[in-house]
Amino acid sequence: MFLPAEMDALVADGGGLAGLRAARVPVPRPGRGQVLVEMRAAPCNPADLLYLDGRYGITRPFPATPGFEGAGVVVASGGGLLARWLVGRRVACGGHGCTGTWATYCVADANQCIPLRSALSFDEGATALSNPMTALALVALMRGGGHRAYVQTAAAGQLGRMIRSVARRHGLAGIHVVRRAAQADSLRKLGARDVLVSADAGFSAQLAARCREKGASVALDAVAGAMTGQLAAALGPRGEVVVYGALSGDPCGGIDPMALCFGAKRVRGFELVGHLRTLGLLGKIRLGLAAQALVVSGEVATAVRARLALAEAPAALAEYEKSMSEGKVLLLPR
Repeated sequence: MFLPAEMDALVADGGGLAGLRAARVPVPRPGRGQVLVEMRAAPCNPADLLYLDGRYGITRPFPATPGFEGAGVVVASGGGLLARWLVGRRVACGGHGCTGTWATYCVADANQCIPLRSALSFDEGATALSNPMTALALVALMRGGGHRAYVQTAAAGQLGRMIRSVARRHGLAGIHVVRRAAQADSLRKLGARDVLVSADAGFSAQLAARCREKGASVALDAVAGAMTGQLAAALGPRGEVVVYGALSGDPCGGIDPMALCFGAKRVRGFELVGHLRTLGLLGKIRLGLAAQALVVSGEVATAVRARLALAEAPAALAEYEKSMSEGKVLLLPR
């Protein structure tokens, strides 16, 4: 296949969204075990915004093309059995080692690509892995730890709603924490019963009371900051806080060390790519196919508020950052 020398891409110079610009850059070439994907759709996720701010835990130096997730068609292989097999297939791709999905073409490791089911569009495929796979993995973590009830923050967001859906299927009771009353109302309309607003007076006492009532022994924290300490305090003895995000932008704080020591509580981290490494290639593929099945069945869905060409993205993403729970922004490189 003929490949052009240059492509359209978004390039980050550091300094957050203000340092994001549209540019013409060389088309990357895949090495052995890698593939070149012609991108059709790529979302903006909280991880992307953290990366743009220089606060994400990977070392992809600036200037660079952002984007850790997307969907497209494999158009070239750098060699290797799996890479060659993927040529011509529709895939979801990305990972920390890719060259960035916010571009016309992206080089990704072949073992970071999962073929898309024919029932999924590129728009659906672009968001069918990261959030659904995280929801499945976190619920599996809770079930494996013997937890029967849980707390989750950022419950009104796309991932929070998916966690609620998957957990409910497995009989786990949830306590759902949101930032605003309007978000609480939206969750209650979906049938959620135990919803708390973190900005309300007496929130910490309410949270502790609900945890006692429900027997919640694990908390999934996408916010961090002072929230981590509030969650740890609300859980009973041997409670566990799993931090998987940093929406507050602040370090985890407010944790009483004596509560950890004498209550046998713990705080741990979770990150999807690191978790996938523990599963191996077949385990990763199984989880990816299970995530796609959730989307095809309609059990989980990603609301999309806007679809943008690359040139439109720098200005529009600033608005998205203000209210991410209202729907994803998809970038359409073609």
